[in-house]
Amino acid sequence: MATVHVVRHGEVENPNKILYGRQSGWFLSKRGEEMAKVLGDWAKPLNIAAVHASPLERAQQTAKPMADAHNLEIKTDERLIEAANVFEGKPFGVGDGVLRQPSAWPKLWNPWKPSWGEPYVDQVNRMLAAVFDARVAADGRDAIVVSHQLPIWILRSAIEGRRFLHDPRKRICTLASVTSIHFDDDGMIADLTYTEPAKHLLP
Repeated sequence: MATVHVVRHGEVENPNKILYGRQSGWFLSKRGEEMAKVLGDWAKPLNIAAVHASPLERAQQTAKPMADAHNLEIKTDERLIEAANVFEGKPFGVGDGVLRQPSAWPKLWNPWKPSWGEPYVDQVNRMLAAVFDARVAADGRDAIVVSHQLPIWILRSAIEGRRFLHDPRKRICTLASVTSIHFDDDGMIADLTYTEPAKHLLP
């Protein structure tokens, strides 16, 4: 059973709690670098033949120890990028930041789409395509793809038949977590499992 391990990047250095989104220039914190090392150790016994990653620096940094463990080059896949968000680059949270500004409220009217960013359906389509391409690239062995929390969670929700509208605080996708998608011999998704190799490093 071939598997594509969908990995969320490690912790980012972000003391001001900015919604960094697709912005470049955001790198792993010291703790995030430790998380990446843990993922490198986690990947060593696996039968990995391909490592793909979002183009953003935090994802590339997270992917490197896993790629190095198998002497593989990282393939950058734009489809694994973070979800687009109109609040990118601003402080963001409930009760603080941009949500306190009435000018932002019209952008929040439709959580089903969502109205503030990239449609959930678009995220599912690009993530599924990236995952299936990584499976093909691994040619019967396993693959790793490194992405971001929201696209990973929406992908998992689609696979498990769960509605896209959700409470962000309840996403089961911690920093440096692994959502593993298992394929049957016909190349169809057969099962999904979830692990947290760096759980001991979570803040």
